[in-house]
Amino acid sequence: MKKRVIISGAAGRDYHNFLVYFKDNPKSEVVAFTQAQIPGIEKRSFPKELAGKLYKKDIPFYPEEKLPELIKKYSVDEVVFSYSDVTHNQVMHLASIALANGADFRLLGPKSTMLKSKKLVISICAVRTGSGKSQTTRAIAKILKKNNKKVVSIRHPMPYGDLIKQKVQRFSSEKDFKKYHTTIEEEEEYQPWIDNQMVVYAGVDYKEILKQAEEEADIILWDGGNNDLSFYHSDLHIVVADPHRAGHELLYHPGETNFRMADIILINKVDSASKENIQLIKNNAKQYNSKAKIILARSDILVKSPEKIKNKRCLVVGDGPTLSHGGMSFGAGTLAVKKYQGKIVDPRKYLVGSIKEAYKKYPNLQLELPAMGYSKKQIQELQTIINDTPCDLVVDGTPANLKRIIKTKKPIVEVNYELGNKAVKELTLMLKKLKFI
Repeated sequence: MKKRVIISGAAGRDYHNFLVYFKDNPKSEVVAFTQAQIPGIEKRSFPKELAGKLYKKDIPFYPEEKLPELIKKYSVDEVVFSYSDVTHNQVMHLASIALANGADFRLLGPKSTMLKSKKLVISICAVRTGSGKSQTTRAIAKILKKNNKKVVSIRHPMPYGDLIKQKVQRFSSEKDFKKYHTTIEEEEEYQPWIDNQMVVYAGVDYKEILKQAEEEADIILWDGGNNDLSFYHSDLHIVVADPHRAGHELLYHPGETNFRMADIILINKVDSASKENIQLIKNNAKQYNSKAKIILARSDILVKSPEKIKNKRCLVVGDGPTLSHGGMSFGAGTLAVKKYQGKIVDPRKYLVGSIKEAYKKYPNLQLELPAMGYSKKQIQELQTIINDTPCDLVVDGTPANLKRIIKTKKPIVEVNYELGNKAVKELTLMLKKLKFI
């Protein structure tokens, strides 16, 4: 008999797991997906056009909190957990819910879900979201490009719209944002690639994405999302750790798996973290992954017109996922304001809508406003908060371009961040030693 399965996900890893493991599997039938973390994604379904010949109807989506009743409604045999950046406690609480309601609970690992490329693959993953994966990936891309390698990045999925239209997405200019109706969260990841005249792929079907990317690349870079595992077998696996959240490398799923699998553990943000926290990660690396090479990296802050910040009332806007489920209360924008002697204003009196609800859900949120924009309505809420908060200027610490996304009469100062030169030199030597260049 077929196993009846619910995939518990958050619009990313869950779709990949379905497509590579369950789509043509006659021994299992996925009867539903549950959706978490991202507001509104549960209002869709997984289209039969992508689900394959075994599925004659779309597969329904539900909020994760309905899991107990769904197990009974669909006579579910197995719940497959398929998303990232959650505590081990959270994973096991969900496992307990599944078991208590009569279903088995399962995690699919690298052997079951990683695809093999005919090109070299370097994967950049992390122990938590917001650790600095993308700046590390861009640094490696620049090294490879400088050595005449054709490089294409494949970004962890963020398909929050029409899944059929988002099956394979290729971004090489800002025109592609309009083409694919991207959210702020997506643009935060793709904008830096476009700024550096590089191609980045994303979407839903990562087998087809890989096939297309291989046509224009010598080397594929996996640009990880959250703290998820790579979707591809890697010839070099780099994992970024964050000393502002030291110890989390052993407390979050699947970040701990990345930490234990890494060939290189890059401890980022050493210029703004304590020596004690840096040492804690080094000690954990030595104990749990002694084969990994350790690289210490600065996260250098780059500010356009830093003189505009001094003595000004600054509303700081930061990366949404990092500040929400990532658990951080500050990012590069806050560090820039402190460095250039501005004053950070408090936006909390002026919160509205779903962003106000996010502050209730994530108690770590404080003075830095998360750039949440998963829908047009949420982008409008963000714009309203920015316009209503009394300030002299807006400090944009997101990787996206707020000037293009929102309408405001307030001046915006952009803050970017890049990997420090010393770490770049060490990575260059490693890539030469391993014959990538």
